[in-house]
Amino acid sequence: MSGRPGPTADQPPRADTTKKTGTAGTGSASTTAPTPIASRAARVGSLARGALLRWLVLALAVGAWQLAARAHGSVYFPPPGRIARHAYDLWFSGPVSQLFLTDAAVDNILPSLGRMAVGFALAAVAGVALGIAVGRSHQAYALCNPVLQFARAVPPPALVPVFVVVLDFGTQMQIASIVFSAVWPVLINTADGARNVDPLRLEVATVLRLTAFERLWLLLLPSALPRIFAGLRLSLSLSLILMVFSELLPGTANGIGFTLTDAQSRSDLLTVWAALVLLGALGYLLNTGLLAVEKRLIGSRRPT
Repeated sequence: MSGRPGPTADQPPRADTTKKTGTAGTGSASTTAPTPIASRAARVGSLARGALLRWLVLALAVGAWQLAARAHGSVYFPPPGRIARHAYDLWFSGPVSQLFLTDAAVDNILPSLGRMAVGFALAAVAGVALGIAVGRSHQAYALCNPVLQFARAVPPPALVPVFVVVLDFGTQMQIASIVFSAVWPVLINTADGARNVDPLRLEVATVLRLTAFERLWLLLLPSALPRIFAGLRLSLSLSLILMVFSELLPGTANGIGFTLTDAQSRSDLLTVWAALVLLGALGYLLNTGLLAVEKRLIGSRRPT
């Protein structure tokens, strides 16, 4: 018979694997997960693009300010270049032994930052401790919530005269006003975070017979951490505001707020603008540092 001979017993039929191999290879390539290096590179690229866009917006804003100030030519609205040079000469042209800080910076900026740091730290510790204590008990939260909401609603600067009467002018009054104003956001957010712990986790803690300290350290604090940092960010802004406001009052001998009022009394507008820019830069840097700590501790989670 004519035609191709069939396979013999000693020679089994050969399978056509060309198409299958190609199909398998194509499917494998299409479903391959990105490697950790590729994922890290993509993440770094995204962060770099975001940072570049932010700096570009800042540069455009400064450029627009520079052009508008030069076009207007008013002494009340100096260009940012003059403000930056004046701030450098006033505060950051000191000797190396003082980390390039001038005497004016040592006498005014450092005391302000010290008072703010002490006030913010005390407010953070007190707010977290009281917030955990209130949030763990539904009855305590129900009883304290009206008082907390009332205290939070009082404008912080309105309380400064009260502290002046009680403590007189000085560092104690300034720190007390910062603490009292900055403690409420931390306290309320911490209490909310402690109240919203997953009930399943509480049941697991009961089954495992965790002690009170273990519940606090392993369960309550990690669960409330996003809320705690949300309160800390608000408290940080309030601390900066109250630091300046308390230094604007008569009887203050140093500080950034004192520099503002002193420059205003002398009609030194460049120093006024330099102090305002310095406060904005300090607020941005402090908030960025706190966000970095938050990201390090809890990653990308945010309070819901």
